[in-house]
Amino acid sequence: MTEYDLWKIFPRMPKKVTIGDITVRDGFQHEEKFISTAAKIFYLEELIFAGCRNIEVTNLGNPYLMPQFRDAEDLLTHVRSDRFKKQCASRGINYDDICFTCITIREASVDRAIRLKEKGIGPDRLLMMVSTEEQHHFANSGTTLPDYWKEAERCIKKCNDAGMKMCGTVSTIWGSPIGGATELKDAVEFSKRWLEIGAHDIEHADHDGSASAAQVYRYYSMALDEMPNTDLHIAHFHETKRMASASILATLQAGITNFECTLGGLGGQPANFLDDCPTKGTGDYYYRDPRYVGLVCLEDTLVQIDEMGIEHGYDVDRILQLGKFMEKTIGRRLRSEAVINGRTLKDGHMEYARPGLSRLKEKFGEMSGQKLPKEWGAAAVLPEKYRAK
Repeated sequence: MTEYDLWKIFPRMPKKVTIGDITVRDGFQHEEKFISTAAKIFYLEELIFAGCRNIEVTNLGNPYLMPQFRDAEDLLTHVRSDRFKKQCASRGINYDDICFTCITIREASVDRAIRLKEKGIGPDRLLMMVSTEEQHHFANSGTTLPDYWKEAERCIKKCNDAGMKMCGTVSTIWGSPIGGATELKDAVEFSKRWLEIGAHDIEHADHDGSASAAQVYRYYSMALDEMPNTDLHIAHFHETKRMASASILATLQAGITNFECTLGGLGGQPANFLDDCPTKGTGDYYYRDPRYVGLVCLEDTLVQIDEMGIEHGYDVDRILQLGKFMEKTIGRRLRSEAVINGRTLKDGHMEYARPGLSRLKEKFGEMSGQKLPKEWGAAAVLPEKYRAK
């Protein structure tokens, strides 16, 4: 007989996961209008109050390239303030359980993070990034892979000496929007290289939605075979082909426990236009239609995982409300289906029930809850030709 228990079929699949939010950084970096500092603070706070404990605050790179993050220090000052700490305490949140991350692609940004740490407003964790396909890596970093690896090694030492953790991202695992097909084994090797030079954890990134479920399962199984500690691995998916929910399921089946999402599926390549002014960003966009760019959606992922019975630590209804707010902040319909259609409620939607059913059943002499004619047998008798052999 078929085994019906998914956890017996996929024994590595977790019963509990951690879902980090990267809306305020990765989500907003793609927007061609400046998101106000007040709005960024609102979403940082509300995501934490709704259950998020791993959150990206900002990008510490040069604001000339990405002016969306010219308020980086204001955001860090807020989340390090006594006022915010008291807000957390009043809601029963242990402030020390929150990990604040900033993106620091190059060494100058790492040095900036260290200065902020010395001022008492620095992040807990930084992030640097390599791509297995060098053209994509060059577009993001402006240098070669060998040169960047040496820079990353220096930065990790600086970062650790300053009391901060470093996450090493590996991108273009399943393909590059510039160079095309890539090899999974290269990404496994790059992940091991990050750990070799002292990184704390690894973000495995599908930055353009290239991944398919079968290849996702294969890759994460390869990674866990080599590096079995699940705390080391974070899954980061973009949604360009409506395939990310299948990738999430395949990642769970492989045994990964840590994920990243954005509200509304926001995000993508850094904007090269902000408000009324062109800006540098990372150059020309490598996508055809901005409606099909972004990350896997927090609202929909939470509903998917919640309905699988997997523990996640979020107030799902509060997140769905935040998703509705985000559509007003951004000024357009975003990509969450759950924000529109809600969760699958166990009690149903009895406001849609048609009147008269109980009277009709009474007229027919049927009991409440009776689903079959009373003269039928207790169980169906399947014709011989349809029975399992």
